[in-house]
Amino acid sequence: MEIKTLRYFLAVAREENMTHAAELLHVTQPTLSKALRALEDELGKKLFTRHSFSIALTMEGRLLRDRAEHLISMADKIEEEFLTLDDITGGDIYFGLAESCQIQYLAQEVKKLKSRYPNFTYHITSGDTEQVTEKLDKGLLDFAVLTEKPETRKYHYLVFPVSDTWGAVMPQDHPLASKKVIWVDDLAGQPLFTSEQGFRFVISEWAKDRAEELHLEGSFRLSYNAAMFVKAGLGVMLTFEHIIDCSPESGLVFRPLYPALQNKLYLIWSKYQTFTPLAEKFLEQVRESFLPQG
Repeated sequence: MEIKTLRYFLAVAREENMTHAAELLHVTQPTLSKALRALEDELGKKLFTRHSFSIALTMEGRLLRDRAEHLISMADKIEEEFLTLDDITGGDIYFGLAESCQIQYLAQEVKKLKSRYPNFTYHITSGDTEQVTEKLDKGLLDFAVLTEKPETRKYHYLVFPVSDTWGAVMPQDHPLASKKVIWVDDLAGQPLFTSEQGFRFVISEWAKDRAEELHLEGSFRLSYNAAMFVKAGLGVMLTFEHIIDCSPESGLVFRPLYPALQNKLYLIWSKYQTFTPLAEKFLEQVRESFLPQG
């Protein structure tokens, strides 16, 4: 199975049309059709259902699409790394990021590196711990940023300079909006929105023996989406301060939890990672700026 053939396959899967895919790939339609038939023969599975003017992926085709996307991403990353081994003026660094206002510190470090190496390009993927560590483990990312302490047997890490503050976001006319801080008693019985990870491992620990009184109405991986449900009056969101716009014009307010709940942020990388020269330079730079290393 060749990388070129997988690129052909992904183009057809995206376009759902052999003619359009062939034009994008700058190959003839017979060449493309022959390559895909050979791929189906090699795998012993039918990958497409062909219709009059379009094609659709079979179940096996969808499985191959998911696997091929990772393989192609890895192949592209390898090519980029080797192209820049002898060219420290540029290169690519891949980040997987959690949501936090502390990402500003990472942005500042990227800006400093960009001033030294103008041809440097960076790629950002957002997600929770499960999403970004999966890509980091597969070598698709160089660095990840987590809101929980990483597994030290697998990762090295640096701690961001400050901590995030947990609080509740709610409409300005919500009964709890008149309070300066939010206690566990205030949240008991309220429909709550937060990440499943945060609810299970952070909020539940904060609430201690009252955790069973808290009701997770809905879990969200992106705070912005959760804020839309809060604005609709469906519940209260638990998140970091400064993640959501709570200006007077927003219609929302943020109230910190009490006892205060702080959350550190971690920049991590695999213990078995082989960095490009540019990624090494970035890590050296960040080590000079950040605090304790693990």
